[in-house]
Amino acid sequence: MKLEGIKVLDLSNFLPGPHFTMMMADHGADVIRIEAPAGEPTRGIGLREGGESVWFRNTHRGKRSVMLDLKSAAGLDAFMTLARQADVVVEAFRPGVVDRLGVGYAAVSAVNPRIVYCSIAAFGQTGPDAQHAAHDLSIQAESGVVSLNLGQDGQPAMPSIPAADMASSLMAMNGVLMALLRREKTGLGDYIDISMQDSLVSWLVNVVGPSFAEGREMNPKNERSFGGNAMYNIYRCADGRHLTIGGSEIKFAHNLFTALGRPDLVDLCRLPPGPAQAPAREFLRDTFATQPLAHWEAFLKPLDVCWAPVKGLHEALQSPQLAARGMREHQPAAEGGPATQLGIPIKFAHEPGRTTFALPALGQHTAEVMREAGWTPEQIAALLPLP
Repeated sequence: MKLEGIKVLDLSNFLPGPHFTMMMADHGADVIRIEAPAGEPTRGIGLREGGESVWFRNTHRGKRSVMLDLKSAAGLDAFMTLARQADVVVEAFRPGVVDRLGVGYAAVSAVNPRIVYCSIAAFGQTGPDAQHAAHDLSIQAESGVVSLNLGQDGQPAMPSIPAADMASSLMAMNGVLMALLRREKTGLGDYIDISMQDSLVSWLVNVVGPSFAEGREMNPKNERSFGGNAMYNIYRCADGRHLTIGGSEIKFAHNLFTALGRPDLVDLCRLPPGPAQAPAREFLRDTFATQPLAHWEAFLKPLDVCWAPVKGLHEALQSPQLAARGMREHQPAAEGGPATQLGIPIKFAHEPGRTTFALPALGQHTAEVMREAGWTPEQIAALLPLP
């Protein structure tokens, strides 16, 4: 697999770091999860399947767990032993914590100049907000994203996905892989400063027009991607289900309005989103409300139009398309389950990634990993807590 031979020490908790390092494990990296004696918090968060947290399973499969108290001399010594032999270190503490613990980039790179060291923090390592505590919701709010997602009452709605967490996970992986590639030429590692806010804001490329071009706040109900466009909108059907029309190219508008007997409305879709397109939006709203979703699915299926039903998450996860792509994996009870997990989104033609249902118990691999690192049985025994 692509990352065989790469050793990763993961100090991070919750979502961005663990998700990113799990993807590395899926593609062959040896990911050693450094857990404090209290363990990764997501071991105990949320619903469980087969005795394990679903969240933990989808961020920690295929990793090895080493339990270290970095505040102890023995724990610090063990970490630095591993760091000398590692390729990547990932941490997600508040800025300055790893330096106080003695495991920051300066300390690690001094003993291993080839190390690629990645820090993930809410606001990054610099700037006036760097020390401000924040998780995903606060980052989405601070970055203006929550203000764009308004409910039917016109008030901000809770985000449905951890966009800031996932954006920073992917940015971290990109940064680490680029640094590893560069290291092949220079022999030197690098330090990567990932901000959750920076990562999320970088995803706003198609919605910053009002701010950049006109210096104004957005009015979501009239903007191109948020409700002002007749051909990029959500419509209610007669049975209370909803469907989306999600392609605003004129060819799609022509195909849809012609099929519905109103080709005269096509030219409205050439106008700017907002009030100018109101008649087209209102026609689609009234039309789709006359029949149940199943009727419109049959009607739209032969048309060259971007559309999709609004599915519940459980319904969506049963999709034959996701099944064909291996994005929902199930381990039956007869094989050690029940367990269900998300698959690998990166599909390589050669050396594809592989998932495992194996999850590490807290500290399960401490002795094994330290033995591989050259520690003696006596040193390992002194490190491990008494039974």
